[in-house]
Amino acid sequence: MKKIRIEEAVGRILAHDVTQIIPGKFKGPRFKKGHRIRKKDIGEFLKIGKEHVFVMDLKPGTIHENEAARRLGKAFSGKHLRFSRPSEGRVTFYSKIKGLLKINLPLLQRINLSKKMILSTLHRYTPCDPGMAVGATRIISLTIPEKEIEKVEDWCKREGPVLEVLPYRKLKIGAIITGNEIFYGRIKNGFQDSIEEKILSFGSKILKKMVVPDNVERISQAILSFQKKPIDLILVTGGLSVDPDDLTYAGIKKAGARIVFYGTPVLPGAMFLYALLNGKPILGLPACVFYHQTTLFDILFPRILAGEFPTFEEISLLGHGGYCRNCNPCHHPICPFGKG
Repeated sequence: MKKIRIEEAVGRILAHDVTQIIPGKFKGPRFKKGHRIRKKDIGEFLKIGKEHVFVMDLKPGTIHENEAARRLGKAFSGKHLRFSRPSEGRVTFYSKIKGLLKINLPLLQRINLSKKMILSTLHRYTPCDPGMAVGATRIISLTIPEKEIEKVEDWCKREGPVLEVLPYRKLKIGAIITGNEIFYGRIKNGFQDSIEEKILSFGSKILKKMVVPDNVERISQAILSFQKKPIDLILVTGGLSVDPDDLTYAGIKKAGARIVFYGTPVLPGAMFLYALLNGKPILGLPACVFYHQTTLFDILFPRILAGEFPTFEEISLLGHGGYCRNCNPCHHPICPFGKG
């Protein structure tokens, strides 16, 4: 690249996009890379504060920002992502499907520690819709040695992808609603309004629902009965506090399930339970799911649909960002809740 005064650049090829900003109305390239500068363009360059420009004079082994962005876009994008054509040295990544954004955080950090380029994304595990922008990349300068791009391309081949969108599976779900107050009809069963609608919105369905009293044997039997059916996920609601009548934990244990975790640093959702029974996941949903619009269920359920099963170590990290502000109106998932 060679920097020259705009008055001396007539007839030369512009080596970079030149951005124009009109506050509140427009931000984008006024002149594109490759434009042959004309005498009549000089006034327009000066109006947007460009007294000097770079004209193209690339050395062997050096590539321009737009070509670098195109190659980085290809290297960084995994399944179910597309990237835009380079503009002003940048490409943007878009989801092709409805699913969950997964990010290789160690690789993302190494890319951004390189000092040669940047990759900026949404939080990992952000729910995505088709056409939704999830991040962008560019190099820092106007040109870069090709060997720097090749190095990062090699990282991505060996350790990638950096970004991908995981499709939601459509699961068959069995639901067990516990509580004497519901079993004996003392209060309304709120499962359909608070949980079932969310499940249906992701394309999964409730294959069978059972309401059982606060009884260890009855809860255990209900769980085991679902083992004989084509059910992918079991939900057990209520009865997970420390009250003497809350026996859901004991019922899940009696069924022979292995408790992965019981108790989380997320509010609401502190008494959430996750267990496995013969490889089949069980989610124990505390009573907060009936009273709060957004809880830990809204964080974990999409991940399980995408085939991402949480470990206790991952759950422990959710203490950072795991406190819900109970905004009115609620903007989840466009908020920091659960984005640790």
